[in-house]
Amino acid sequence: MRQDRPFTIANGQLVLPGGVVSGALRCADGMILALGADVAAQQGDEVIDARGKLVAPGLIDLGVFAVDKPAFHFGGITRAALMPDQSPPLDLPSRVNFIAKSGKPDLWVHPLAAATRGLEGRELAEVALMQYAGARGIATGRRWIADSGVMLRLLQYAAMLDLVVFTHAEDGGLTGEAAATAGEIATRLGLPAAPAEAEALAIARDITLAELAGARLHIRQVTTKRGFALVREAKARGLAVTCGITPAHFMLSDLATADFRTFTRLSPPLRTEADRQAAIAAIGDGTVDVIASGHDPRGPEDKRLPFADAAPGMAGAETLLSMTLTLVRDGVIDMARAFDLTARNPARLLGVAAGELAAGLEADLALIDPEAPWIIDRRKMEATADNTPFDRQGAQGRVLGLWKGGVRLEN
Repeated sequence: MRQDRPFTIANGQLVLPGGVVSGALRCADGMILALGADVAAQQGDEVIDARGKLVAPGLIDLGVFAVDKPAFHFGGITRAALMPDQSPPLDLPSRVNFIAKSGKPDLWVHPLAAATRGLEGRELAEVALMQYAGARGIATGRRWIADSGVMLRLLQYAAMLDLVVFTHAEDGGLTGEAAATAGEIATRLGLPAAPAEAEALAIARDITLAELAGARLHIRQVTTKRGFALVREAKARGLAVTCGITPAHFMLSDLATADFRTFTRLSPPLRTEADRQAAIAAIGDGTVDVIASGHDPRGPEDKRLPFADAAPGMAGAETLLSMTLTLVRDGVIDMARAFDLTARNPARLLGVAAGELAAGLEADLALIDPEAPWIIDRRKMEATADNTPFDRQGAQGRVLGLWKGGVRLEN
């Protein structure tokens, strides 16, 4: 699809890296041409009246496990970085190349190459060939690479290719088959649990090796107070370390598992309330770089099981925007920072010319009413599965219009 004619979005509140400003935005040939208070429509333009609503960059969801276009479009997502945990894994150039083209024309899918063959953590995959085929990063998948020698070689290889390594930070030797975080809640429920320190141990090792290799490291999900402290300290030393989190881990604690509802069975598992508060503080002080949905739709065959046997994962694409906006309403971050976390920073990590409103970038845009109320209802979700931990929860923030490369999408 190509943009048929130029258009101007007028009377909008433009979400820019420096803040929100009133003005208009003009696009042609799939690109943003101009924006600001003095921009006006030109003859022949289609004019879209924003009526004072937000005009923001399309969200970039960093690290999803399934391509789910209707859910992404509902949530204002125009690009998604796909984890290599597919069937078969993204450990060959041909598979990466196919995935890189799979979302066109109305969604960019950016594949993350499997770090090791079969994601088994032993033998490095042909990462350079997969980069040539379209991979935008290297990922260890759902698991941590336990062999430090393999991880160091991966980081050295990635540094030569200038690719970010996306890692899952849980020491598998400690977590095993655990379904919960060790503590009072897990003990009361009788759930197999692992200490939260499994995350800190994994982060500490990976940061040490990244520093040794001179590599860029993105810890896909950090969820504990100690984990945030390690990332904060690494950044203070000038290391190229970034981290992300999902809304579930700053909105919910392990108390949400008390009724054994498997939609709250996640990886990493939900943490204590103290860790949840530490997550909010880390988002507020800039330690956290990315908020991603962790979109991992799971059907009843995976979720209608005893809690410990259920597969971890949540359908998160549709609620990513509204849950992030709760942080704005609570005064934790401002609106510009919300879109840094969900668009601008993910774009930088992937190395794509998108993620912000700026002349010369692709016209991936979202028109948003940040105050629009709605009830999250799993029975009405656009995703291929309804495993949201936020079912029946009130939310605010809806996408009114979505454009990919200047072409309006159905959402």
